[in-house]
Amino acid sequence: MDYLSVLNQRRPALIVSLPGNRVELARAAVECGADVIKVHMNVQHRASGLHFGTFEEEKNTLEQIAAVSKGPCGIVAGNSVEDVERDYQKAFGLGYSFISLYASAMPLSVLATPGLIKMVALACDYTLEDVRGLPRIGADVLEASIMRPETYGQRLTAAELLQYSALCKESELPVVIPTQRAIRPTEVGQLAGCGVAGIMVGAVVTGAKEESLRRSVSAFRNELDKL
Repeated sequence: MDYLSVLNQRRPALIVSLPGNRVELARAAVECGADVIKVHMNVQHRASGLHFGTFEEEKNTLEQIAAVSKGPCGIVAGNSVEDVERDYQKAFGLGYSFISLYASAMPLSVLATPGLIKMVALACDYTLEDVRGLPRIGADVLEASIMRPETYGQRLTAAELLQYSALCKESELPVVIPTQRAIRPTEVGQLAGCGVAGIMVGAVVTGAKEESLRRSVSAFRNELDKL
């Protein structure tokens, strides 16, 4: 099943954005119920503070992670157009079937790549016109990375739920919500009620260690399975 098919199921998909490119973290995520795995390269990750190297530096680990993953795998290929253009095709060749990038870091060459699913992240300065325009430029999935950086890790409130609800209403594309805020497993039903297609758990809620990741992913899986 490809990434878009996973996002078009009856309940939101559980996507795990690994807090580090480590095989044991990928294996733990899969064993605890992740539908999709996402990794990084060429990035200084804002939420976790971790550094992810170039494709050449990460290649062996990326191959191993793809091998243990039972579902679709995607990659954040960088924070700059230059890094992305240099390396994204190499990851595609390893079996990473979707790419996840902020709109400001996505080269037009990526949008024009056949067979590659494009998840475009909009940031806190987005407009609803941007949301409506994504299908016209070739995006396949909307990643709602719309929280202001200074609010990372704070609790989810009705104000954010309204934002997510408006995005889902206006978007023709599946909407994925990353855990920029400290979303609790018991809150996934309310996000599902907004029309969210996927919950992407990352460092803010999983922590960086295998034990905490297992606890977090298992808790989200348990709540999603109730829907």
